[in-house]
Amino acid sequence: MCGIAGVVSANPIEAALLDDMARRLAHRGPDGQGRHVAGNVGLLHTRLAIIDLEGGAQPLYNEDRSLVLVANGEIYNYRELRSELETLGHRFATHSDCETILHGYEAWGIAFLDRLQGMFAFALHDVQRGELILARDRLGIKPLYYCRNSRGLAFASEIKALQPWLGKPEVDPQGLAQLLQSNFTCAPRTLLQGVAKLPPAHLARIDTRTLTIELHAYWSPLQVTPLDLGLNDALEHFDVLMQDVMDIHMRADVPLGLFLSGGVDSSLLAAMLAQRMAEPLRTFSVGFPGSSVHNELDAAQRVAEQFHTRHSVFEVSADDMLNCLPRSVWAADDLTADYANLPVSMLAEQAGAELKVVFSGEGGDEVFAGYGRYRSPWVKRAWAAMRVPGSGGFRSKGVFDGTRAALFSPRLAEALPSWRQPFQQAWQRTPRQWTRLQRMQCVDMETWLPDDLLTKADRMLMAWGIEGRVPFLDHRVVEFGLALPDAYKIEGRTGKRFLRLWGERYLPHEHLWARKKGFTVPVNDWLRGERLQTLLKVLPDADGIRTWFDPSEVRKLLRAQQQGGRHGSAIWTLLSFAVWHRIFVEGEGAKPADQSDPLAFIA
Repeated sequence: MCGIAGVVSANPIEAALLDDMARRLAHRGPDGQGRHVAGNVGLLHTRLAIIDLEGGAQPLYNEDRSLVLVANGEIYNYRELRSELETLGHRFATHSDCETILHGYEAWGIAFLDRLQGMFAFALHDVQRGELILARDRLGIKPLYYCRNSRGLAFASEIKALQPWLGKPEVDPQGLAQLLQSNFTCAPRTLLQGVAKLPPAHLARIDTRTLTIELHAYWSPLQVTPLDLGLNDALEHFDVLMQDVMDIHMRADVPLGLFLSGGVDSSLLAAMLAQRMAEPLRTFSVGFPGSSVHNELDAAQRVAEQFHTRHSVFEVSADDMLNCLPRSVWAADDLTADYANLPVSMLAEQAGAELKVVFSGEGGDEVFAGYGRYRSPWVKRAWAAMRVPGSGGFRSKGVFDGTRAALFSPRLAEALPSWRQPFQQAWQRTPRQWTRLQRMQCVDMETWLPDDLLTKADRMLMAWGIEGRVPFLDHRVVEFGLALPDAYKIEGRTGKRFLRLWGERYLPHEHLWARKKGFTVPVNDWLRGERLQTLLKVLPDADGIRTWFDPSEVRKLLRAQQQGGRHGSAIWTLLSFAVWHRIFVEGEGAKPADQSDPLAFIA
């Protein structure tokens, strides 16, 4: 787990440029740095040592040094791949899991990607071919960004590392429109003009002489075919699959922990991790005493007691968590207005004092249909489908729908209608013979999952030097869940039926079948009283707000909130954008203090 970056330059490569890029990724790799420069190609790597602590430094080279690699992530089936490659005559120089990428490419070409089980983003320089290959894992667990301009092409794990290459950053109005309406930007779009996300399950082949880019998808959830198994057989099949998934996901040369929310997904991971560990599993939970929101600390405590984990509970005030906003916005850099960034960041800070690897339950709701939106009434779906043709009535409502058009600047107002395109296109790509549930799951897997949830999971953890592992997003589990009949996943008003049935062999029935409450953050506690009055003074005058919105209309929105309006989500998005703009457009991407009042920060 690391940070990677590099350039294919039209001019001689400056060491100072690579130094600056590496400095901006140091939090992703506090255990060391390495670089490779050959002609007009420069690669760099900041290392978080997880496997082969002594010998796994990067860049990595093949036997004749004609291939060079920098990689971020974990190849979980590296032992099996290594054994197969060694029988073909390949000689390994390290015990690093990532070295299998080099030899796999040598042996099987690009087709080797089909053999990888893991989470990864990498850059491979094929010196003889004059080609740089960028690739990202199937579900988008690990990030990769790139930009091309007159200087050449640059790529990095995070956008902040591209700032030295960009020059003066400019906001992309279409990216901003997506952020405002859905709380995140969809690949390839970002908030910055000229910066693109490499989509999940894609590789980019870059000619290092001409700088031409060829994109290619090597996997898609659309390839899944229905599973023809009875329920009991499906449960047994899945149990065998999950045993293997957990076995290989636990490969590490450092201790492991778990973020335990008390929900179904993390509780099941606790059961499977604990049964495999000789020492007590380290688990971490967070709650907000004295706030208006629900938390599941009691449920998490019961799970911790059942499996005898070393459990740590962090109870924080709403104010302390709000003051994490500037740092969490810096950490995310590909901004999401997801409230959960804050508690995840606080958990990561606490866990990072003890561990380098933490498991979490991301993906369970998408793969096994846990969200309430998958069970919405057909009348509501039909109305939404008529209102937004081509959307299937899914992901058709935006945060700022119904807001006065005068709120937005002319450039932003012009871009706003395009925000639904990624969701409509994802819906229309799904096979017509699929059920509506499968189509909704797939849309979320192509948009919300990589561009919001996994952005949160990667950035909030890596900001504190922690690797996050998400077993429910092993691509074999994803394919299995999508292929299940709808009746196995949803029954009446209950979602995630299959996972709950399977979980009964590990957890009490009443824990698994309790109504899903979700993890909430006390946003409404923040947006009232004196703080809302201060926000009314400072938010309309923030530079990012004045540039892209009408300050007088922002004041009207805030006053409506004072009078009992329900604009909390919209105001939170505006505040998050103002903080992001201060850091990355007005500033140079410098990290704010760990605790910083966001209202004072933008004033």
